[in-house]
Amino acid sequence: MKLSFTLIFFLFAFMSFSQRNVKDSIISTPWVGIHYGGNWTHGDLTDRFGYLSHLGFTSGYKTSKNYFWGIDANFIFGTKINATGIFDDLVDSYGNITDVNGNVAQVVLLARGFNANLTFGKIIPVSNYNKNSGIFIHGGVGFLAHKMRVETQEHVVPLIELDYRKGYDRLTNGLNLHQFIGYAFLSNSGLINFYGGFYIQQGFTKNQRTIFFDQPEIPVSQEIRKDIQIGFRTGWFIPIYKRKPKDYYIN
Repeated sequence: MKLSFTLIFFLFAFMSFSQRNVKDSIISTPWVGIHYGGNWTHGDLTDRFGYLSHLGFTSGYKTSKNYFWGIDANFIFGTKINATGIFDDLVDSYGNITDVNGNVAQVVLLARGFNANLTFGKIIPVSNYNKNSGIFIHGGVGFLAHKMRVETQEHVVPLIELDYRKGYDRLTNGLNLHQFIGYAFLSNSGLINFYGGFYIQQGFTKNQRTIFFDQPEIPVSQEIRKDIQIGFRTGWFIPIYKRKPKDYYIN
């Protein structure tokens, strides 16, 4: 897998060098890229998670009028869990959770999620020096899912293994919207192509579990949640320009 990724990387890099001068005109081109985003939770999402990271990729097409359309997808992860008392019913009188052998178990909760979006936007040039770079705005609609990942490391705790974990993971999914505003730079050299800016995401989601094992007497809400994330995104991408045609001279 690492070898395949490396080969693809150098293929894209080679293709990006076979390009026309981006300072001459606005150029239409496909592009691919990777990005990282840091997000602070707001709305209903704060009752479960704190700071969340996004690691993802984007793929799309920039037109000769600097419009952009494509897709992006993100793996969401974090270690800050705001929910408390999830495993209180499993704790013994000494404040420990024990495994199947009676040993003290290490139980860890982590934030995990995923989103995928259709995206549409535009680059607005701010200088005649390079009309392919400028203010980058885009927005989109897609799907969002998130949950609490339960890990017991090398321990086996029967009441939170296999399907029992579903009673604690708070799986939630639904519609996702996002907006971005920042700056995109496409260099003439080929490899130095990046963007960065502010990112907002709104999830309109619903709980997918019918019972929470730590609150069995409380009906699980089926109301639409407003799961909001506000933060930043920075990325690196490779435009895949067509090879510049060679000039031929006939004497």
